Amino acid sequence: MYAVAAALLLAVVFVPLPSLTLKSKGAVRGTIAGAERGTSGIWQWFTEAAAAVRGIGGAVERNRELSQELVRTQAELNKLSDVEADNVRLRRAFDFFHQKPFGMVPCDVVSRNISGWWSSVRIGKGRKHGIQENQAVISPDGLVGRTTEVTAFASEVLLVSDPACRVSAKLKRVDVFGLVRGAGTTLSGQPKARIEFINKDVEIRVNDEVVTSGLGAFPKGVHIGYINKVHRDASGLFQHAELIPRATVGLLDYVFVVSEAQKEPAR
Repeated sequence: MYAVAAALLLAVVFVPLPSLTLKSKGAVRGTIAGAERGTSGIWQWFTEAAAAVRGIGGAVERNRELSQELVRTQAELNKLSDVEADNVRLRRAFDFFHQKPFGMVPCDVVSRNISGWWSSVRIGKGRKHGIQENQAVISPDGLVGRTTEVTAFASEVLLVSDPACRVSAKLKRVDVFGLVRGAGTTLSGQPKARIEFINKDVEIRVNDEVVTSGLGAFPKGVHIGYINKVHRDASGLFQHAELIPRATVGLLDYVFVVSEAQKEPAR
């Protein structure tokens, strides 16, 4: 069709006007007009298609920007959530520090070694801050352990879950004494301990609370953990029970060293 239109157009241009009748001229104009309308329609289709492609590209770019903005927003929310969690822990530690009847030195935990059979943490204060060896270390969750190696500005803390740690304790419900000894960790890394030398006739229940007895370096009544399994010793004279030391279950951030020199005198 376009070839015919072009031929007619050439005829109109090069053929002298007198040789064309008015009717012939009208026919030529009609044919050319139809070709022009077809060309215009094709061009419009290409224009609209290009606009659509540009629109799709813009939408993709916009989606990418929105995704990046969502990631940034989520990161900010996570950061605010962490800050709020830190504030809660600090408020709890502050309240704990002022509620206890004995003096304590607040410390931050600077490193952890909680693997295998050795469980300890390092705190960022030492002799320059009044800390000595074999002092009780506690947290709002309960007994953490005791200090071992102390330098001028740092101290090692042996956790309750370490087998080298021994604590004089008692079952709070029945007021019966025993000895808590660390039992390492489970395969999943869960700290363990056990209370030993409980008379065979004492009724021990699952979920019984175990606290410090007040003998030795550890102040009286500090929470250690809850009983989760009871065993009879091979001798048949005693029984022992497994417990989970609550204060060492989570990752520690802040702890308190009990200062014997600052402890409130017994009345």
